[in-house]
Amino acid sequence: MSEFIPPAKPIIGDDERVAVDRVLRSGMVAQGPEVAAFETEFSAHFVPGRSSVAVNSGTAGLHLGLLAAGVGPGDEVIVPSFTFAATGNSVALTGATPVFVDIDPETFTVDPLAVEAAITSKTRGIMPVHLYGHPARMRELEAIAAKHGVALYEDAAQAHGASLDGRPVGSFGEFAMFSLYPTKNMTSGEGGMVTAATDDIARRLRLLRNQGMEKQYENEIIGFNARMTDIHAAIGRVQLTKVNAWTEKRQANAAFLDANLDGVTLPVVLDGAKHVYHQYTIRVPEDRDGFVATLKNEYQVGAGVYYPIPNHRLPSLAPYASGLDLQQTERAAREVVSLPVHPSLSDADLERIVSAVNSVVKAGA
Repeated sequence: MSEFIPPAKPIIGDDERVAVDRVLRSGMVAQGPEVAAFETEFSAHFVPGRSSVAVNSGTAGLHLGLLAAGVGPGDEVIVPSFTFAATGNSVALTGATPVFVDIDPETFTVDPLAVEAAITSKTRGIMPVHLYGHPARMRELEAIAAKHGVALYEDAAQAHGASLDGRPVGSFGEFAMFSLYPTKNMTSGEGGMVTAATDDIARRLRLLRNQGMEKQYENEIIGFNARMTDIHAAIGRVQLTKVNAWTEKRQANAAFLDANLDGVTLPVVLDGAKHVYHQYTIRVPEDRDGFVATLKNEYQVGAGVYYPIPNHRLPSLAPYASGLDLQQTERAAREVVSLPVHPSLSDADLERIVSAVNSVVKAGA
């Protein structure tokens, strides 16, 4: 039987192990010089001109970013429902209300028309998700935010290195969060990085992640322990030196799939957009779950479904979305399949993925 091709595969090599050993030998394991260096290098690499603040998870990054931007009880933040629960959770954790809206069926990112229709006097901000590595429709969203005098925030968890019209994601909002979870385009083992538009937001992020203090025992505000360790930062610094090559491999893998898959709806890339293919997501309109099961059981090809239950139908977040009807979100939740696109795929793996998908589609036709 062929070896199983996983839908995602973290890449942790000898360089990362050497970096971790260096930190362990130093005796400085908690937040320290490695974190500071990682923050500087991350900014220079992905969002030049903005400060970066490292935290212990992407979810913490969203939560603290919103708090640092002044979001709290009585506010509303407009978010897509078609995303991981952390997006809606982070708004709710501030005491604000997540307002879920529908997506654009081409990019799976938030629909600007739906956003504008959802704005009220309580709207504090709009937080699009650059889903699957494709930038959200930021041209339209910037115009809407400016027109209505509301803020923009970015959930860039899956979009390291993505851009629109040459402008990197992470440079549009008052803050942006990049996840460093193991299956993302680069990892620190676990963690998140928040880029800030102003020195004030960056400073509040640093206070919030460290019990409300920048200097020990001089606690200025109520804060959290959301620090990144030097161990994790050391891994992230090594990954920064490799992520460009990995992105190019993801894009090459996606191009091969685009050219050779039949009978499925392929990912769309908007004009001016750079897609970094955190996921390569197709649509399978008929019996998506059977399609996924057959790929795995008969062809040993893994595939992921991100996301089968939209935020507005999760038991945890449904109370914020009573009676909501999001047709494109529901359709995507029924149809999407993410095929392997990660940098570890060989040419033979790619050919097997194409053969498997085309065979399953043909058999079901």
